[in-house]
Amino acid sequence: MKTELKAKFLQHISQKKRDGGFTLIELLVVIIIIGILSAIALPSFLNQANKARESEAKTYVGSINRAQQARLMETGEFTTSITQLGLGVSSATANYTYNLLANASGAVVNANGIANLRDYGGLVWVGTTAGGERTTLAKLCEAPDAETEAKFAAGANSCGTFREI
Repeated sequence: MKTELKAKFLQHISQKKRDGGFTLIELLVVIIIIGILSAIALPSFLNQANKARESEAKTYVGSINRAQQARLMETGEFTTSITQLGLGVSSATANYTYNLLANASGAVVNANGIANLRDYGGLVWVGTTAGGERTTLAKLCEAPDAETEAKFAAGANSCGTFREI
């Protein structure tokens, strides 16, 4: 009887090894867990991707502001042409369209983004210091949300409803 019990026990152990693997329930649980983690991570990823796209506008608008200040120092006037600034920046990219407006008192650049991207505005104007000297001042303005359009007028020196960065 002992040998018969041993034989059945060994047969049972070898049978278990052949049936090794995952059950359907175990696989479904893993798939559900992966789905939940993806649902949590995807919105965060998309938000970070939009922030990266918006950083393009911040960089370009800041560069255009500085170039307008330099142009005023060199030529005595602002320009409405991005190519005259010599930055190598295109007036339209995959994410933003850049429009320059200028008059004798100041210049602005409106960066209008595609859907789900906030707009930005760059303001440069001529001001005076406490000592009465002429100087250029600049601001970078950010829209509060993706629906608010940047449409600053030439010579503006206030961000208005936009947030000053």
